[in-house]
Amino acid sequence: MFLRIENSTTKQLLGKTLRMSLVNNKTPELWRSFMQNRSQIKHAKDQLLYSLQVYDSPDHFNNFDPAREFQKWALCEVSDTHDIPDGMELFELPAGMYAVFLHKGTPANAPATFQYIFGTWLPQSGYELDHRPHFEVLGEKYKNNDPASEEEIWVPIKKKI
Repeated sequence: MFLRIENSTTKQLLGKTLRMSLVNNKTPELWRSFMQNRSQIKHAKDQLLYSLQVYDSPDHFNNFDPAREFQKWALCEVSDTHDIPDGMELFELPAGMYAVFLHKGTPANAPATFQYIFGTWLPQSGYELDHRPHFEVLGEKYKNNDPASEEEIWVPIKKKI
């Protein structure tokens, strides 16, 4: 599950966003809308897709509330920030340190992966969450709702003080 610690550089991402919560999950709607318009993106750097979450507060995971809203994005990295298609927005992902994990399986298996990350790995790691975006990288081995699917989960971290 745990792959590595990585210092990511700033990335220019382009895509669509919606506010949602876990109980009011609009992820399928967001991705459907993004994928229908993905071909309009002229300067995609590669074929990787980013599913990104921006939490309003650094305390988002304290006293966990599945009804608490956050901003979710469906994105790809771009090499040029000109020619932004209608209905899409630019998002600058700040540089920083991330713990990178591999999730294998369907979204139904994701709670076990996140339980491991936040319940086991993080408390034992010497790191704590940093208040920056969390994201998943959907690469070649990602297959929507397929038990053989693989994706990387990037969790923003900083050394414990």
